[in-house]
Amino acid sequence: MTAADELARLDATGQAALVRTGEATPLELIDAAIARIEAVNPTVNAVIHERFERARSEATGPLPDGPLRGVPFLLKDLHTFSAGDPHHGGTGFLKAAGWTSTRDDDITTRLRTTGVVFVGRTNSPELGTTITTEPAAHGASRNPWNTAHSTGGSSGGSAAAVAARMVPAAHASDGGGSIRIPASECGLVGLKPTRGRVPLGPDISDSWAGSTVHGVVSRTVRDTAVLLDAMSGPVAGDFYRTAPLAGPLVNEVGRDPGRLRIGVLDHPLLPGVEASIECAAAVRSVAELLDGLGYDVEHSWPEAMTEEHFIGAFTTIVAAHVAHDLTTWGRVLGREISDDEVEPGNAVFASIGRSFGAVDYLDAVYWQQGWTRRMAQWWRDDAVDRADGFDLLVSPVLNGTPPPLGHLSDPIEGLGRVTTLMQYTAQFNVTGQPALSLPLWWSADGLPVGVQFVAAFGREDLLVRLAAQLEAARPWAERVPPVHA
Repeated sequence: MTAADELARLDATGQAALVRTGEATPLELIDAAIARIEAVNPTVNAVIHERFERARSEATGPLPDGPLRGVPFLLKDLHTFSAGDPHHGGTGFLKAAGWTSTRDDDITTRLRTTGVVFVGRTNSPELGTTITTEPAAHGASRNPWNTAHSTGGSSGGSAAAVAARMVPAAHASDGGGSIRIPASECGLVGLKPTRGRVPLGPDISDSWAGSTVHGVVSRTVRDTAVLLDAMSGPVAGDFYRTAPLAGPLVNEVGRDPGRLRIGVLDHPLLPGVEASIECAAAVRSVAELLDGLGYDVEHSWPEAMTEEHFIGAFTTIVAAHVAHDLTTWGRVLGREISDDEVEPGNAVFASIGRSFGAVDYLDAVYWQQGWTRRMAQWWRDDAVDRADGFDLLVSPVLNGTPPPLGHLSDPIEGLGRVTTLMQYTAQFNVTGQPALSLPLWWSADGLPVGVQFVAAFGREDLLVRLAAQLEAARPWAERVPPVHA
């Protein structure tokens, strides 16, 4: 068997190769991952539900002959069910009830087909409504690069586990930045797919008015590509159906991106918000790298990003869904969920969500739809003869480095601080475009800073091509945080 430290260094594709060649068995990979979790998780608090004995049993039984057969993997404990496993969604009321799912979701089933083995479930903020993973129910996840700082959210537990090398990749989801923000703060690859690329079934096709999607966080571009290939594709009855890609994303790794026109945004566009010096420097550094690679790079961005009504419309939709989530879980548990059973921020969201009517909600939805059309005018789209548009937008992921724990969860100042940081991500949940965070910068005090790349609707292939090129030009996978297995 390969040495334990060598297994921790390998990505998912590399670990799967050992199984294929007979150099390691699935059980050996799982046992090594469990040992890493037991060693590191007490420090970072990423894994909240262990699944160790079931994982060992599954590793010794027949596994699907997929591209990642035997590789240890973690599921985010939010909006993703796995049969027989606890699901708390960051909430105290589900934790107190000891709620356990009786089924797999579509995404869980698809992940299983790759051959991965679930070794546990990861921490998430309550109901996934903020960008730091500090739920009262399970405590804060801590950043492996500096344990006094946030991991991001809402996929912060998954990101911390991958960054600390407990597992090579983990499930994540994104409704306003929740794949890209934890990837940025933990030094990982985080690709939010196009709306409709990955199903949300079996119960729903839509969440947060089309903003929420499933994906992964990983250390390498090829792992992200392999996993998204497995997760993608329609299910009968899907409300959204995105045109299929020309071929597997994994085949785009190493392919020439072609001549690209790239716009650069290095500062917030809303009034009264100052730019982070570190994040602006990160984007300018990447712009210089892209220019050196021969791309057409210029300062430009969609004018619609300056429209201040975006925050109000997005908040209306999120608040409505929080109120609905609490009502839905009340039905599941057979009792009403009171506001004093949830954290103060979500109690406020629920109160707002109950305060307006259907017309107000639809006003917000239709405003977002019109705004999405205005945003789309900036991108190149051969289908509608916009050949003079841009192929990609480059921006910060966040307007700041990973904040200290407690900074965003403060009940009085927290929401305003979230808004100041979150200047660049939720826009592309609303438009449905694919967006990617790459770990291309570290701050002066050693914290990761992700840079965001946004492509036109349906163009994950372009993002993967460029990401692989940047991964080769400025490698990051061998950078190891102070806390790691």
